[in-house]
Amino acid sequence: MKLSSNSLRDGAPIDREFAAGDAQGFAPDRNPHLAWSEVPDGVRSFALVCVDPDVPTVPDTVGRTDMTIPRDQPRCDFVHWVMADIAPDVRELAAGSCSDGFVVKGKADPAGPAGSRQGLNDFTGWFAGNPDMAGAYLGYDGPYPPFNDERLHRYFFRVFALDVATLDLPTPFTAGDLHRAMQGHVLAEATLHGTYTLNPAL
Repeated sequence: MKLSSNSLRDGAPIDREFAAGDAQGFAPDRNPHLAWSEVPDGVRSFALVCVDPDVPTVPDTVGRTDMTIPRDQPRCDFVHWVMADIAPDVRELAAGSCSDGFVVKGKADPAGPAGSRQGLNDFTGWFAGNPDMAGAYLGYDGPYPPFNDERLHRYFFRVFALDVATLDLPTPFTAGDLHRAMQGHVLAEATLHGTYTLNPAL
């Protein structure tokens, strides 16, 4: 299976159009175009995940003007998008079709292909302690890395071809729930990634 995009070039910088934040604050936060091909026989649904594996693990270092986040600081995954039960005849998602702007406190019912379900992204946990921002962040919210991070962040978009039409998932669900539910059902997968930074030194 192959994953391609009119919005992203594999390994290249992501345009601010598809980011949640830029140097001035919130960015357009449109989901990028994605298309998949060479789909295996027997597919009954697709699932999608977007993850940044370069997120700092020491929150107190984020967003500070008196220091930078060391490149070698331990990192963790941050989920930007998770979608399940995409119909087997769907082969692409148009740019901006699932997200077209950042919504404070999260999108209550993000758009998507008929029958699909979108889970919580990790802005849910990130903003949990901020009463002005806290909420259930469903669907796509794009890159918004710390401006003081010495590391260039990568964003991996992964599409999975599955042999089941519907996954057994809670409401709401997370990427962890999705990965557990997909075990033993993945026929094929495809990945592409882009990069994004708000550090002017990179």
